[in-house]
Amino acid sequence: MNAGTEAATGPLAAQANGGGQLTGSPNAPGRLLGRLTVLPALVVTAWLLAGLPLLLAGVFTPVLMLVVSVPLAAVLVVYGLRWIPDRWQGSLPMPRPGQERTPWWALAGVLAVAAAFGVHQMIYQSEQIIVMRDPASYIQFGYWIAHHGSLPIPQSRAAFGGTHHVLSFASAAFYQVGSAVVPQFMAGLPMILSAGFWIGGVGGAVAMAPLLGAGAVLTFGGLAARLAGPRWAPLAALVLALSLPEQFTSRSTYSEPVVQIVFLGGLCLVIDSLEAGKAGARVMAALGGLALGLSVLVRIDGASDVLPVIPYCGLLLIGRRRQAVPLTAGLVAGVLYGGIDGLVLSRPYLAAIKDSLIPLLLVAGAVVVVTAVAVLVLRGRGLPPVRSTWLPNAASAAAFAILIGFVIRPYVQTVRGRAIRYLARYQQEQHLPIDPRRQYSEISLHWVFWYIGVPAVLLGTLGAALLARRCLRGRMPAWTLPLMIFAWTIVTTLYRPAIIPDHPWASRRLVPAVLPGFILLALWASSWLAGWLRQHHYDRVIRGGLVAGCAAVLVLPTAMTAFGLGIRTGPHGTRPVVHGLAFKTTYAGEIRAVDRMCAAIPRGSAVVIFDHQTSRLTEIVRGMCGDPVAIMRPQARLAAVEQVVRGIEQAGRRPVFLAHKSAELAPYGGAARRIMALRTQEDGHTLTTPPLLTRTLRMNVWMSEPVS
Repeated sequence: MNAGTEAATGPLAAQANGGGQLTGSPNAPGRLLGRLTVLPALVVTAWLLAGLPLLLAGVFTPVLMLVVSVPLAAVLVVYGLRWIPDRWQGSLPMPRPGQERTPWWALAGVLAVAAAFGVHQMIYQSEQIIVMRDPASYIQFGYWIAHHGSLPIPQSRAAFGGTHHVLSFASAAFYQVGSAVVPQFMAGLPMILSAGFWIGGVGGAVAMAPLLGAGAVLTFGGLAARLAGPRWAPLAALVLALSLPEQFTSRSTYSEPVVQIVFLGGLCLVIDSLEAGKAGARVMAALGGLALGLSVLVRIDGASDVLPVIPYCGLLLIGRRRQAVPLTAGLVAGVLYGGIDGLVLSRPYLAAIKDSLIPLLLVAGAVVVVTAVAVLVLRGRGLPPVRSTWLPNAASAAAFAILIGFVIRPYVQTVRGRAIRYLARYQQEQHLPIDPRRQYSEISLHWVFWYIGVPAVLLGTLGAALLARRCLRGRMPAWTLPLMIFAWTIVTTLYRPAIIPDHPWASRRLVPAVLPGFILLALWASSWLAGWLRQHHYDRVIRGGLVAGCAAVLVLPTAMTAFGLGIRTGPHGTRPVVHGLAFKTTYAGEIRAVDRMCAAIPRGSAVVIFDHQTSRLTEIVRGMCGDPVAIMRPQARLAAVEQVVRGIEQAGRRPVFLAHKSAELAPYGGAARRIMALRTQEDGHTLTTPPLLTRTLRMNVWMSEPVS
């Protein structure tokens, strides 16, 4: 049978002629697994759809959010779950009768892994609320909108009299724009964290991170069931849950787990639309496109991740598929939400990253134009069948060629960029050549090796090569969009991670699609190998050994990095050790330290901060403590400080000074007392090795009330 015949008689043709709904006896665990694994995406989608208009209107309150989001969530859940199929066969490598059915143990396994992951992350959750990096920035952003319901944040200049010319109201992750303060980043995650603030205060918001991480693992298990088979879904969820980047981003309030929920959940819905009938196909395609587009509202890099959806929509339009228009409309609506947020609420942030954003917009524009032209030219004729073998063979070879290119990249390239001021310190501590301009992007594939192992990358590349052939021949319609997205995101992310290269911080770039992509492709390849043995009549013992071996080479390297598994030899002999980050807590005690600091600041104060380190508390003082705050410009003289004091007093407030050291406050009078003495552990900063250790973090804050 030639390629053209395969394309005409395969799953693609079946779905095009009336839907690909699988027949047979009902499969209750399969339907339940399908529904539970898209539920997080539908709930998050409803919350984001309701939240942004209310935030733009300045009425983002718990009552209105419940009034709007609960009915919306009910509608999305009812219609989103109505047509979920109970089995998925079109993506299996070598399907056999009954293989697509979901056993109860597979459903229980996925749920158990997700629940255990959430509990484990809750035990070791971080209290990162002092603005050092993104998680605390999101917390402060979320705190403000949860308690005030609007943006931007007022500077409260009147509290300082007429002396604001020697003061700055900007701080880390918060821009000074005119007479307002604008938070960095997109509003998606802060709107979700607001629910935690409303339910349980700061502790409730911090606890949202493990819950979102568990939802992401659950969603990934559902995607694995659809793309690699339900029996592989528990292993997929386990490997992702064991990976250090997944744990790292699910303990602090990072945006990546939320992106995984809408991004991977959107893929699940699109795949389900290929199995559904007329109305179901349209509804689920629209919801899938909407979820994919909303990833931009959570993380601006989501615009790059969903870029392949544009040509995929073009393919559906050319093929006159019923999913084409709903998927396109949903994607456009979701991306517009992100665009409106960026232009209205986060414009300074977009301006700050324009060097990366403008090329992305140009690429996106070019993709839209090329796709539109292709649709206009080919819509009446359809896509030409792939009859020759050179294109599928070239696509398969490209997967291995790209892998080889990334392997040899460190030997032929040293990536440099803008100087990072504190990178030299990390290099000195790790006995590396001092070069603050090093980006270490050339070893990005090694990052993947650290976190999921070399076998996962090799199996994933094999899976990509095999799937590329089948997708081009129309034999794997369910894999077409995921393969396009994962291939694009893996290559672009590894080529240009665009992040400060210390770990585990830099590992967050791998979380949304790189690690899930490699894991899924590796599992599909493992399933294909097991099917190949079955077709060639190898006995069950050999097939079982292969499956067990594939599971071992995926689980063990992942666990070794996360848990720091190793052997230590000492005076008492040789013994196994566990010294990784999986059982270490960072930024503990910050909530209590901030509460004590806020209680120590007198009511009716106007706070002035005098140094860079204490300036990290600026938004905490403004938001959580509820006091007007500003930072004294470094070049200000004693006379200017005295002028500020008089201005504060004339405004009817008490001047309060904060600094990292008491000596910095001595010139301005008033007794200094320490109101924060925090000693905790922070994330490490490794550059060329897997992260295993944390670092000690000390934060001291001294306060004085100067005498005018």
